Amino acid sequence: MTLPSIPLAGVIGNPIAHSKSPRLHGHWLKRYGLTGHYVPLEVDAADLGDVLSAMPRMGFVGCNVTIPHKERVMEHVDQITDRATLIGAVNTLIFRNDGTILGDNTDGYGFIENLRQGAPDWDASAGPAVVLGAGGAARAIVASLLDAGVPEILLTNRTRVRAEKLREDFGARISVVEWVQAGNLMEKAATVVNTTSLGMAGKAELRVPLDGLRKGVVVTDLVYNPLRTQLLETAAAMGCMTVDGLGMLLHQAVPGFERWFGRRPVVDEETRQAVLA
Repeated sequence: MTLPSIPLAGVIGNPIAHSKSPRLHGHWLKRYGLTGHYVPLEVDAADLGDVLSAMPRMGFVGCNVTIPHKERVMEHVDQITDRATLIGAVNTLIFRNDGTILGDNTDGYGFIENLRQGAPDWDASAGPAVVLGAGGAARAIVASLLDAGVPEILLTNRTRVRAEKLREDFGARISVVEWVQAGNLMEKAATVVNTTSLGMAGKAELRVPLDGLRKGVVVTDLVYNPLRTQLLETAAAMGCMTVDGLGMLLHQAVPGFERWFGRRPVVDEETRQAVLA
């Protein structure tokens, strides 16, 4: 891919002021001495198509897409990767030299890379994964866990019908369990993932009993504000290996940055601190 003299990328969403992505990509651009810029773009749903068609002519080589446009943007791309099709959402766009737009989803990649970095001994095949929640984020997590080799996913959601839809889409390795029974799943788990917003600053706490957790189970939370959620604090006190959610945000950004700016960035402690600053 031939880069413009000053390649541009960004993140499209609404609202967007809270996004940490400009800080992350700005850190990498500076760290590697690369020419380019990454900017936040607040875009209304009605303007999405017009904005995307104009961006390549303005020097943009691609962009990230966040809430509420991850599904709608699929109507405006020319090609969608298999993993984005499976997940049913796009979070990364590449504007190609031939004028076409490729849509990808790197959320699952980011999730798995974060797990492997934060819990190097994690073994996908060690046993069932308990997944709390069945929203948009859960689709990427379920797809990536199945791809990594988890033998079974025990899925639970406050609204059962959403969990049933995931089982319908992803197949027999998913078992749906009532939300009120979530605590009973912990003794079976080798991996536990919270994909809900419960436990996030300003949201209700995640009130799932954790007494059944066994020492050594890997527990991760997609919430990263606060960085150490009550789920992670409790699990750590019980001898579990815990992985916070910030790393998923960092790792999911790697493939896009590499395509847009021509350098594969490294996610390390310096990167984390730059984003948290």
